[in-house]
Amino acid sequence: MSSPPPARRGFYRQEVTKTEWEVRAEYRDLQPSELFAKRAYRELRLLKHMRHENVIGLLDVFTPDETLDDFTDFYLVMPYMGTDLGKLMKHEKLSEDRIQFLVYQILKGLKYIHAAGIIHRDLKPGNLAVNEDCELKILDFGLARQVDSEMTGYVVTRWYRAPEVILSWMHYTQTVDIWSVGCIMAEMITGQTLFKGSDHLDQLKEIVKVTGTPSPDFVQRLQSADAKNYMKGLPELEKKDFASILTNASPLAVNLLEKMLVLDAEQRVTAAEALAHPYFESLHDPEEEPRTQKYDDSSDLAERTLEDWRRVTYKEVLSFKPPLQLGPQVSKETAL
Repeated sequence: MSSPPPARRGFYRQEVTKTEWEVRAEYRDLQPSELFAKRAYRELRLLKHMRHENVIGLLDVFTPDETLDDFTDFYLVMPYMGTDLGKLMKHEKLSEDRIQFLVYQILKGLKYIHAAGIIHRDLKPGNLAVNEDCELKILDFGLARQVDSEMTGYVVTRWYRAPEVILSWMHYTQTVDIWSVGCIMAEMITGQTLFKGSDHLDQLKEIVKVTGTPSPDFVQRLQSADAKNYMKGLPELEKKDFASILTNASPLAVNLLEKMLVLDAEQRVTAAEALAHPYFESLHDPEEEPRTQKYDDSSDLAERTLEDWRRVTYKEVLSFKPPLQLGPQVSKETAL
């Protein structure tokens, strides 16, 4: 077997965690990062916690490494879903029944996630996996945070971002995810992005054109002085009739959207309240909405060395127990 060609001039090769890197010579002595180790550990624990039909979970976790001393890689096995809502919307116009069923599943998954004390905070069509039977699972907890953790808004996809996140108005709550659901539902109905701002200020202007200018009482509650001044400088705008924007939507769909797309987060419906809305009367069954234990993030927040993160991650991999109800029949529908 021939040897690989030497690194090109000015570069050098180094193996880090079984992957060979070829980098500029000044970046010698590469080290695996504690931040990435911490994120990998946290995502593994979050996915292990999730056991709900509308939230992506784990079918299996394994490592090819036989001892802690060898441990550098682990693999997550999840259900194969086929496509996501973003791709689905690009290829076809969704019927009212399908929209109703998909939104119901999003809210069911969110009720479960929120009951665990977690905010997803990056809900968008691309993070909603859908299979050929129109079954939906919420994906990607890379940005998810505990309710009481510090959160900033710049990392979230702007078009689906709640207004309180855009300008970091205040410490926000789980209803940021409900705003995102409203934006996604409106897009499913019309086939167009509802608030398509070119930057964060333009995004806010697009929102206010629909929701109307907020009341002085609401502006007064904003914690950011810059946000207060900005909102006071906006022209007076009346709230639009949602039915005029959401043409061909049923009155119940319009009514639900008006409760989700509320500028004041305190007045926005929760996932549980939205599920009880008459729009979902034919689907809603509280018995199918299981509760969950709070997710304990104390070990995620700990300060550890890279070696310590490796040790606790290895322990989490070895302690994984596959979900009993899924069984071996799902093996043909899995993806690494």
